[in-house]
Amino acid sequence: MRSDRLGETLLPKRLALPVFASDALSSVAYAPDEIFLTLGLAGGALALTHSWEIALVVVLVMAVVIMSYRQNVRAYPSGGGDYEVASVNLGPKAGLGVASALLVDYVLTVAVSVSAGVQNAAAAFGFVRGHEAIVAVGIIAALTAMNLRGVRESGTAFAVPTYLFMVTVLGMALIGVYRKLTGTLPAAESAGLELLPEPGYEAVTGIALGFLFLRAFSSGCAALTGVEAISNGVPAFRKPKGHNAATTLLLMGTISVTMLLSMVALATWTGIKYADDPAVQLARDGVPVGEDYVQDTVMGQVAKSVFSEFHVGVVLVSIVTGLILVLAANTAFNGFPVLGSILARDGFLPRQLHTRGDRLAFSNGIVILAGAAAFLVIVYDAKVTSLIQLYIVGVFVSFTLSQIGMVRHWTRHLRLERDPVARTRMLRSRVINGIGAAMSGTVLLVVLATKFIHGAGFAIAAMAVLFVVMMRIRRHYDHVRDELAVSEGDTKHQLLPSRVHAIVLVAKIHKPTLRALAYARATRPSILEALTVDVDPDETKALQAEWDRRDIPVPLKALDSPFREITRPVVDYVKSIRSGNPRDLVVVYIPQYVVGHWWEQVLHNQSALRLRTRLLFTPGVMVSSVPWQLASSEGMEERMDGPVAGDVRRGEG
Repeated sequence: MRSDRLGETLLPKRLALPVFASDALSSVAYAPDEIFLTLGLAGGALALTHSWEIALVVVLVMAVVIMSYRQNVRAYPSGGGDYEVASVNLGPKAGLGVASALLVDYVLTVAVSVSAGVQNAAAAFGFVRGHEAIVAVGIIAALTAMNLRGVRESGTAFAVPTYLFMVTVLGMALIGVYRKLTGTLPAAESAGLELLPEPGYEAVTGIALGFLFLRAFSSGCAALTGVEAISNGVPAFRKPKGHNAATTLLLMGTISVTMLLSMVALATWTGIKYADDPAVQLARDGVPVGEDYVQDTVMGQVAKSVFSEFHVGVVLVSIVTGLILVLAANTAFNGFPVLGSILARDGFLPRQLHTRGDRLAFSNGIVILAGAAAFLVIVYDAKVTSLIQLYIVGVFVSFTLSQIGMVRHWTRHLRLERDPVARTRMLRSRVINGIGAAMSGTVLLVVLATKFIHGAGFAIAAMAVLFVVMMRIRRHYDHVRDELAVSEGDTKHQLLPSRVHAIVLVAKIHKPTLRALAYARATRPSILEALTVDVDPDETKALQAEWDRRDIPVPLKALDSPFREITRPVVDYVKSIRSGNPRDLVVVYIPQYVVGHWWEQVLHNQSALRLRTRLLFTPGVMVSSVPWQLASSEGMEERMDGPVAGDVRRGEG
């Protein structure tokens, strides 16, 4: 796609919702699991009696965060999101802290979402069990290919499954509520089992019980991941960008809250027992069920209860849940490359991340995200319960800092604003962001306190390493900029060299050598000489004799090399020229074979490559490669020129 067609890739709200909100929407498939799993550590009764309370608090936090982010997208529609808000209002280091947290969280989003999708798929397709990591890596590769096609194309492809998931889950919730009201809702398959507490949790009371509730709450806050993606992706929306992004946020929040509460309510009504170690914790008549027992996810068990007489519904729920969890990773595939591009523009990441690919997508960022996520999936064997412990902390770091930044944003604008209506609106926005900052900060402390030793510490370490790396990259770019900058009145670097001393390296007299001599003579240097290294005296004498016989009008000098080295004598000779005449320019011409096969490269040009590399580090020296195309390279020019991606669309295929 041509660069001037960038506007055609912008998303209407109906496509922006599945592109940017699939992560938050999909959390209904694993956030209830985490709540029940954590409360289940102390036994089954606790999960059934208090899960809805935990869910209500999570929903309250989500509502406040969404209201806060609606202020963000209107105030900062450029796409920097939390990074821009923190950088502008709290300083560059705070912004970089937010960016490092978001980058780590995006990688975890892909790893967790795909792993959760594969685990849900395993409930319906038994052949997936035992091969989750391989399947997950394959899915990541497919998502990468889709996103390399462009944002709009991926949004169109993912819209149908996302909307199908929403319709299916909300429809299941309505049917479940109806069956509950009519008394026809059967118990879950695990309702008849006894959920035994884990060792050490047999009699949890007081402070320990409160800590367990906090841990369940922090796990349930996985439902909030993905909210920040819309604020980072505002440039992808159609105009008015800020308004459309705010509307999409509201839609996402309303649907997510409805589905989360419905799922927790149905899980409680059907009496689901969900254990971290089902083989040991779940018991029938006091006897553990053993390793043969297969524990379905909370959503899978709810579906079997609600659709107890309609197996097609169970299969549909399993399929759409697996799809949405896989597609949830698409949120990160849209957020990570955009944020990486902004960071590259500001000099904190390599500049290559700022450029768009053939389909106007940030291809380099997409590939890096996929590689990092696949690495995590392999390391953790696609186990959601292990990966989820690394999750959440990053997103609440960004939530907290961005909301504090928004409070400072409104405070700064209130000092200048005199219109009473505008001041009232700003004061209201500041209160919303202030509540969001306080609540996000509280949740962050809870997450750190409850999850640090369970894996969150690794995520924090990754953020710290990324922060330091980005600071070093920025420092490097700053140093290079200062070093290359031309000051006013600086004429020293515009002076012509006093003389040009050209040297042609000669190993033997053949066509490449004669071409290099001809090119060097054509430049009319002040001094021109040929240079060979005396590794074998007999060969050197033969070379000088043939040189004289051919009457080549360029003097040939032979350098002694008692240790049979080639590179060092040439470099020392060039340095000697420079030391005596520092304003002279030395140009070294090196004949080079151009070959057509990779294995030929191994057989040729090795000495030339070493010498060229060494001379590049010598000040005042230019190295010129003079190519000679061997017969094997014939036709390589056409093969290297094409075909490439985009030829068919340009009519060149």
